[in-house]
Amino acid sequence: MWKYEKKLEYPVNIRNKDVKMAKFLVTQYGGANGELAAALRYLNQRYTMPDEKGKALLTDIGTEELAHVEIISTMVYQLLKDATVEEMIEAGLGGHFAEHGKGLYPTDANGVPFTVKYFSTTGDPIADLQENMAAEQKARAVYENLMNMTNDPDVLAPLSFLRQREIIHFTRFKELHDEYKERGL
Repeated sequence: MWKYEKKLEYPVNIRNKDVKMAKFLVTQYGGANGELAAALRYLNQRYTMPDEKGKALLTDIGTEELAHVEIISTMVYQLLKDATVEEMIEAGLGGHFAEHGKGLYPTDANGVPFTVKYFSTTGDPIADLQENMAAEQKARAVYENLMNMTNDPDVLAPLSFLRQREIIHFTRFKELHDEYKERGL
């Protein structure tokens, strides 16, 4: 079903270690408003969309969200790559290091592990699309908050790209939502 190209959707080349930013950024990997939750939400909801157009849209966006997981994971890895144990402890990542070393693990910025409670599938296309629009707006807001926490252009560029994708996804979901409402679905 998918063709995987061995390159990121948006290039990531972070040159400067920033352990604190990694701690905050990981929320877009495993947090409630992050990319993993979005990917799983859309890839599960697609099955109960009432037509091929809806199924295709949720499949396309869900798949793209998996690409965003890869971008965020790469960013977190690069921000932590040369960090010492002491720097990780100082940044509040001591618990993470104790359990995972510098390995990636889906959590929010506070270290709370990912849970499927972060998303829902109702089987109702209107309800699911409304949830999706809200999810995209929340993710956009988180990206804006993260962008306000750094001045590193190597971090800002992919964050800006990801923020823009949230806006586009919101727009696509709203178009489908409005079409379905008009059709009385």
